[in-house]
Amino acid sequence: MKEIDFLPEWYKSSRRRQVSYRTQYIALGGVFVVMMVWSFITTHSISQARAQYAQMATEQAQAEKVSAKMAEFENEMRVSRKNAESIEEIDSRIDVASVLAELSYLIHERIVLKKVDFIAEKFVGEQEVTSAPSAGAVVRVVRANLNKKENLPLGNVRFKVIIAGVAADASDVATLMCKLEDSPYFRQVVLSFSRGDTEIAIESKSSFRTETDAEDGTVKSKNRVREAGVRSKIPVNEFEINCYLANYREQ
Repeated sequence: MKEIDFLPEWYKSSRRRQVSYRTQYIALGGVFVVMMVWSFITTHSISQARAQYAQMATEQAQAEKVSAKMAEFENEMRVSRKNAESIEEIDSRIDVASVLAELSYLIHERIVLKKVDFIAEKFVGEQEVTSAPSAGAVVRVVRANLNKKENLPLGNVRFKVIIAGVAADASDVATLMCKLEDSPYFRQVVLSFSRGDTEIAIESKSSFRTETDAEDGTVKSKNRVREAGVRSKIPVNEFEINCYLANYREQ
């Protein structure tokens, strides 16, 4: 049996075109939706990227400030370390007041000092004794030529103490040497020289006497005559002692 199609061909073509258009509209709508979603996602991603970039820029600025501060601190630390090394290099490592107090405790009243010198010396192998100071002061700082840095006794040095003066007797010098050897402040005590043929002149104090009458022995009122001081010489023992401060230890 043969089916008879009563629909005209133009109707069929129109229906096919409508279906095709509907399919295209749906496809275009899907593409539009996809593009809208993609645009929203991209815009959100760009916003997040911009926010992260702004935050990173702020953090970078803070990091640059911190880095500049760190560089400044490191520079200050280098300067401070250099200053500390310089201070450590020129530090004498001695307490002059304590040393003088110990000397005043050890020296007997029968001894009079003329000078006490502190001279810095390098240790064995590189000893460079500085020029001897003059006898104009009791305690002097070591002198050196500041234009020649290699001659300065800096770093690990030991201090030689030169004690010179006069004593009433040679036994007083020996007693002083024994005290210096027993003292924890000094070591390697050596007698440089001792001379007993030295004399010093002393003058007695001036006095006043009252004149009396030669005939009756009565005192003449308000008539006093000053007697001149008597000069005399007494023998003393001149000496010089060399020793070192015991503020170091050899290893």
